[in-house]
Amino acid sequence: MQLNELWFVLVCVLFTGFVFLEGFDFGVGMSTKFLARNETEKRVLINTIGPFWDANEVWLLTAGGAMFAAFPNWYATLFSGYYLAFVILLLALIARGVAFEFRGKLQASKWKNIWDWSIFLGSILPPFLLGVLFSGLIKGLPIDKSMTMHAGFFDIVNLYTIVGGIAFVVLVYLHGLMFLTLKTEGELRERAGKAAMKMYVAAGAVVILFTILTAVFTDAFVKRGAILIPLYAVAIVLYLALYPLLRNKKEGLSFTVTGLVLILVTASFFIALFPNVLISSTDVVNNLTLYKASSSPYSLKVMTIVALTMVPIVLAYTIWSYYVFRKRVTPHELHY
Repeated sequence: MQLNELWFVLVCVLFTGFVFLEGFDFGVGMSTKFLARNETEKRVLINTIGPFWDANEVWLLTAGGAMFAAFPNWYATLFSGYYLAFVILLLALIARGVAFEFRGKLQASKWKNIWDWSIFLGSILPPFLLGVLFSGLIKGLPIDKSMTMHAGFFDIVNLYTIVGGIAFVVLVYLHGLMFLTLKTEGELRERAGKAAMKMYVAAGAVVILFTILTAVFTDAFVKRGAILIPLYAVAIVLYLALYPLLRNKKEGLSFTVTGLVLILVTASFFIALFPNVLISSTDVVNNLTLYKASSSPYSLKVMTIVALTMVPIVLAYTIWSYYVFRKRVTPHELHY
């Protein structure tokens, strides 16, 4: 495996890790509007992700940094073409992070209502925008021979990308509900389980629709069907297995299954892209391949040495933090 191929895999892993870890954070943030019935329950929900959300967002920053360093042409073309979408995504994440810290500073209802909406919008917009982004990457975007993207509104926002965005939203919401069944107790825990049962059919229907549209609007299954078809088959089997797990309240296994489905769906976008990093809808000659878009071999070599040194440390710290804060959250121990 060449170094540019290795770094393509690492970028995929970083984005996939972000979707898995920050996915349940987003799901919990959405549940503050749909699940919580009073102020105490909202605080319980927020406290379930209090120790994790900021560290989970580092995966997105690292993925962006890895793209910038390893594939500067990919980074430049993508971020310039999706400039507005990325600005909205960052503003949503900033507002969400500030809301976690600020909502408890005053007891006024208007004050808390502002930050509650910030948490909700900051939780639903990022997965939607990421779904739109990933869908657009494999559908193709107008890119010329100078690696410049000339994307209009409907190149980015169309039926296929909107369904992709909705698919991500419903999957991370279901993932977040599974996390809440692990981190809460009593009535709130029961309510999260019941909400997950209701979301099960809706999420499955949206993902099936997105898979059908992928076959219609892209050539992903034509070029990568040998990998994608078995991958989606595994995802379908896992999703079907989720229903009896939900009914029997196998909460740990249910959370694992929703996480695996998210991982498979996210990885499928990068599998469909390879060896491209951006697909041109105007001319296949203008496709950005990972070989054309990558940094120099020396830069990739230095980055690989640094990654091999630091990544194990980061993973060890992440695992340790989840172990330390593994207990369920109760109304008697609230910090947010």
